[in-house]
Amino acid sequence: MKREYRALVQALVASLLPAIAWAGPVNVNTADAATLASELDGIGPAKAQAIVEYRQQNGPFRSADDLLKVQGIGERVLEQNRGNIRVDKSAAAPAATKGAPAAKKPASGG
Repeated sequence: MKREYRALVQALVASLLPAIAWAGPVNVNTADAATLASELDGIGPAKAQAIVEYRQQNGPFRSADDLLKVQGIGERVLEQNRGNIRVDKSAAAPAATKGAPAAKKPASGG
């Protein structure tokens, strides 16, 4: 009986590890489609590409709720991933600032 219990517990832990180990924080303003698809639950390649395209056309996301503006992303998927969604604006992808002049780095003296 003890052996059966141990096997059951090990199976339960093993089944939960992929969800715990693989889902992780992802910045939706910088991640590519492959990263979005692999890191967010319920987001496959098509939805991930839609997120990237929306970001390129409309600029960086300001909050996780902005993902609801992306075709195919609903409340359920958003709530499923809310804890793993980051929207760090300071690291927004360059494509999000389409049309804006690129800032030049000051020359380092040395």
